[in-house]
Amino acid sequence: MTDSTMHIEPFFDSVTGTVSYVLADVASRVAAVIDPVQDFEPRSGTLSSESANKLIGYVRERGWTVQWILETHAHADHLSAAQHIRHHLGGKVAIGAHIREVQAAFRKIYHFERSFLPDGSQFDHLVEDGESLPLGRLALTAMHVPGHTPADMAYRVKDAVFVGDTLFMPDVGTARADFPGGDASTLYNSIHRILVLPLQTRIFVCHDYPPQGREPAWETSVQAQRAHNIHVRDGIDEAAFVQMRTARDETLAMPTLILPSVQVNIRAGKLPPAADDGRTYVQLPINAFGKSKAMPQGVWQEAHTPR
Repeated sequence: MTDSTMHIEPFFDSVTGTVSYVLADVASRVAAVIDPVQDFEPRSGTLSSESANKLIGYVRERGWTVQWILETHAHADHLSAAQHIRHHLGGKVAIGAHIREVQAAFRKIYHFERSFLPDGSQFDHLVEDGESLPLGRLALTAMHVPGHTPADMAYRVKDAVFVGDTLFMPDVGTARADFPGGDASTLYNSIHRILVLPLQTRIFVCHDYPPQGREPAWETSVQAQRAHNIHVRDGIDEAAFVQMRTARDETLAMPTLILPSVQVNIRAGKLPPAADDGRTYVQLPINAFGKSKAMPQGVWQEAHTPR
């Protein structure tokens, strides 16, 4: 996926269905890493870096310098390898500025230590809507696309846009909108910020959950999404989308790794502070999301509002 200036290399993690990317300005030998994955085995509590190390090896082989480690949002399905990448390759860890809202919500769920402040300071840089991020001779334009979470950010560069969970491949559809701070109507309008881009704009998704018989894929286009996306193709209006999304979300179980992953990812990929015994623990708050799905937003707010 290379033109004379820009190279895009995907890395697919089959365990979580996540696609990480290396985006490089080839001439300047400068790169960004987008949504890197830290491997986590929940049954044993084992962390490893096999997925991230493949990406690190790829960058090192080409002699590129990492300038940015970009998160599209605080993921609920995998732990971020941002700090592992930063340790080995350098770069600034960045996420959308609205991560502060996500931190404030989940801080209560996890009953974080008093020193944890929901101010985004755990990240090296908080990205604002419309901000331009330099990458060698390239420039990435940030697009705030909330709805899945309040902090979702897409990154557009030349004819490509990295959309995180906002859109999936056309035969999979769109992100859920039932996490704290999520909203189906907001998601619909965010998606259409992307779908008004030129038809040939390449869309790179953060996840693929392919239907049976299809190999994993991660590149599509505005034209393909508008023609074929099962949730938001042309002709599906906001009311129909909200009705579909709300009904569908009520049937979805929580992601397998949501409880361990979010508490790490809102810390910019840092683990919680070690306990008195020197060991690091992740928390599993009981009934934070009900038995199988997120609580309705009003119930969640009532349950977690200080009294």
